[in-house]
Amino acid sequence: MRFVTIIPARGGSKRFPRKNITDFLGVPLIVHSITESLNCGKICRTFVSTDDEDIKKISTNAHAEIIDRPIALGGDLTTTVDVLQHCAKTLIGLGVEFDYIVLLQATNPLRPNKLLDTAIDIIESGVYDSLFTVSPCCRKLGRITDGHFLPWNYHYGQRSQDMEPLYYENGLLYISSKQLVLEGRIMGDNIFPMIVEDIYGTVDIDTKEDMDYAEFIANRYPKC
Repeated sequence: MRFVTIIPARGGSKRFPRKNITDFLGVPLIVHSITESLNCGKICRTFVSTDDEDIKKISTNAHAEIIDRPIALGGDLTTTVDVLQHCAKTLIGLGVEFDYIVLLQATNPLRPNKLLDTAIDIIESGVYDSLFTVSPCCRKLGRITDGHFLPWNYHYGQRSQDMEPLYYENGLLYISSKQLVLEGRIMGDNIFPMIVEDIYGTVDIDTKEDMDYAEFIANRYPKC
């Protein structure tokens, strides 16, 4: 099986301008995901999909390859699967051979050791057509209807440890077969939810405050 990594990184970001190239722990944010991919021996090639010249330069200097993203795919309404589909078709047109696309988001710079290797091992078992990472959610959630709070995943007085286990999509990584992406999907009918209990799963940078939190986590809980 052949795996390629795609890291989407558009230039525009309203909540956090120039987020993808803002310094994080001494290097531009996007470099962390590039390095994660390059350090995995099972990844054949690492690509950054972008419409931004600064991101192209930084990514190239970090030894990633560039897929030029059309202006039409640089807007706020563009979906991740739109970008991956463009990348897949571009790579096929260039004669690049691959079976699976690994999606690494620049906004998730912290990942547990060997996470990517383990995820690829799961896909290589041949049982699943796709994979994504999730983290446990232990919060007591509810809805507010007509001014009243209605518990959703617990009842009043219930201990947190007695609640039904729930999980949230943490964005650390996704793996999808080439065929799925060409069909316009990231998650297949036979997808594996890879549980990540590491605190790195709580990091997803969309704002400056998120980056401050990420820096705290990275410094407080460095990779071993």
